[in-house]
Amino acid sequence: MSDKPEKKESLGSFAIFCLKLAVIVLVFRSFVFTSFNIPSESMMPRLLVGDYLFAAKWPYGYSSRSLPYNVPLIPGRIFASTPERGDIVIFEHPIDGTDYIKRVIGLPGDQIQMIGGVLHINGAAVQKDRIEDLVLPTTVDKGCGSGRSHFTQPSADGGFECHFPQFRETLPNGVSYEVLDFGQAPFSREWNVSPDNTDTYIVPEGHLFMMGDNRDNSLDSRFPAAAGNGVGFVPEENVIARASFMYFSTDGHADWIKPWTWFTAARWGRIGRGI
Repeated sequence: MSDKPEKKESLGSFAIFCLKLAVIVLVFRSFVFTSFNIPSESMMPRLLVGDYLFAAKWPYGYSSRSLPYNVPLIPGRIFASTPERGDIVIFEHPIDGTDYIKRVIGLPGDQIQMIGGVLHINGAAVQKDRIEDLVLPTTVDKGCGSGRSHFTQPSADGGFECHFPQFRETLPNGVSYEVLDFGQAPFSREWNVSPDNTDTYIVPEGHLFMMGDNRDNSLDSRFPAAAGNGVGFVPEENVIARASFMYFSTDGHADWIKPWTWFTAARWGRIGRGI
């Protein structure tokens, strides 16, 4: 007796299973969580290059940006909610559509200014307290980074490590977090902006003011929106998700063709941490 009908039935069942799985994954990524990996140092010390995180989709509502490839199936924004000061959010760059991750600092109507490296909101200085340095291992190719060799110190194991000045910032709503400040940032002639001493920005209605926690190494709302550079004021409709927790972190030394390095390069202490 031929087993061809049975094989066809098995293939059909497997295809249906794959289709159902694809739908479940699509719904999950579109409406529950999306994943994001950190490509730059702009959100140090909270987020490091090589961190992989999940971000919640539901806190701010849904739009076409919630769907893969921005498929225009959702008109406008539904269940919309404005982020709170201090939230770390993923959003689309207003010009080139690239996904960025920054912290919400200013809400519609807020006046934001940097004076001597201190953040001011609506005319009042935000509390900024010096805390212990952020200590990270040096890297073979970059050390502590361009222009930051003076942060290099000997480590207990005979090598070297980076000691970056770290501060705790507390917003008016009580949200507290750590920031890095390497000192007086150079004036940008290209953008006519000094990141540590700015004019007063008044956040327009329906927009947000975003900043990176690494204050001297973040192209954020202090800089005018330009492809691949600053983001300017970010429209609320560009917000995609709120950073939630890390599911993996690697120091960058893993090699895909050497599976054992996936474990030796993992930063186990960061995995599972909330954001």
